[in-house]
Amino acid sequence: MTSTPQPSKQASTVDVSSDPVRAKRAVIDRWTKLAKRIGYLSFGVSIVAVFAGLATSFSPLVGQLATGGLVVGSILLAPSIVLGYAIKAAEKEDRVNGN
Repeated sequence: MTSTPQPSKQASTVDVSSDPVRAKRAVIDRWTKLAKRIGYLSFGVSIVAVFAGLATSFSPLVGQLATGGLVVGSILLAPSIVLGYAIKAAEKEDRVNGN
């Protein structure tokens, strides 16, 4: 009997230039990662502002920084987390289907 070669279980690098869907997905993935970084940084600024306000006088500027950090972080993180999971699921689906 002849055996057919089995595909490797390791993740292989996919050439996204030949597939426009994967190329678009890669672009969205880059923007998603950037939005996550900025969102988490905004939450960090908010936390630092609150603790700085508690340690000193809680001025209106500190309140605005804390509120602004939470608002910007929430606006950026909610869609970027969902899109990140969607991209991972789509890539996994492509690997399972052999695309």
